[in-house]
Amino acid sequence: MVASADPTRLDFLLTPAHHTRAFAADARFLPNGQAKPVVVFVHGFKGFKDWGHFNVLADFFARQGYVFVKLDLSHNGVVVGGTGDLEDLDAFGRNNFSIELDDIGCLLDALHQPNATPVPASEMDLSRLFLVGHSRGGGLAILKAAEDARVKAVAAWAPITNVNPGWPEEMMQHWQQTGVWHVENARTKQQLPLYYQIVEDYHANRLRLDIPHKVRRKLRQPLLVIHGDDDETLPVQKAQLFRELKPDTELRILPGAGHMFGGAHPWPDTALPPLAQTVADDTLAFFDRIV
Repeated sequence: MVASADPTRLDFLLTPAHHTRAFAADARFLPNGQAKPVVVFVHGFKGFKDWGHFNVLADFFARQGYVFVKLDLSHNGVVVGGTGDLEDLDAFGRNNFSIELDDIGCLLDALHQPNATPVPASEMDLSRLFLVGHSRGGGLAILKAAEDARVKAVAAWAPITNVNPGWPEEMMQHWQQTGVWHVENARTKQQLPLYYQIVEDYHANRLRLDIPHKVRRKLRQPLLVIHGDDDETLPVQKAQLFRELKPDTELRILPGAGHMFGGAHPWPDTALPPLAQTVADDTLAFFDRIV
């Protein structure tokens, strides 16, 4: 049953110990003094917490009796108090997977510390703390759950299967020589820099960032993977890997769904895209079964 009241939104900033760049988060919930399960949502590459339909998604989960928290990963290019879109391209270039995992950890720590966030402790049941991630964020959610037992289950939407996409040797040589590689943001046509440090971080933290290894050996929590069979970014065949690595993975393949499950930025509607609604419904049912 969907509640009719508008959820409360609380915005807050976090300043992590592993770097000095503050980042924003927000929480949505229906305040009633009852402890509710908590979902933390992690956006993907070139994404941000207020992208497209993500605010509608947050309200949906809040109306279903959850506290829904989403964060801007600190080096995603969004500036606190800025335009809300990617504008700090130097920060974007200095991002890496270790920073992102530690950002998520910073938020999880804050949720467990009294008064570290504006969400009243009485509203949160942190024994039912779940992670959801999209694309690169799906891979991050899996990696974080594998190293943090406070997470009780993970839902990964069109997730990456490896933080190293198979960089060609010729590209790697050029990248190392110049120190930067650019990727285009198809939506804005920005040329987004990736500094070579992301490769160095990958090699320095290879075991921590090894998604197949973590899923096979370390991920004890229930895992839901949802993928579209028309994904133009990550072929649907990649989703099968999770079932091979972790046979009890719940796998949903959505016919006709692309990488964003019908979403776009900006998203002017107050309803979720139909395919994104299916993703949300399946994820909700998955979490509702976790005691």
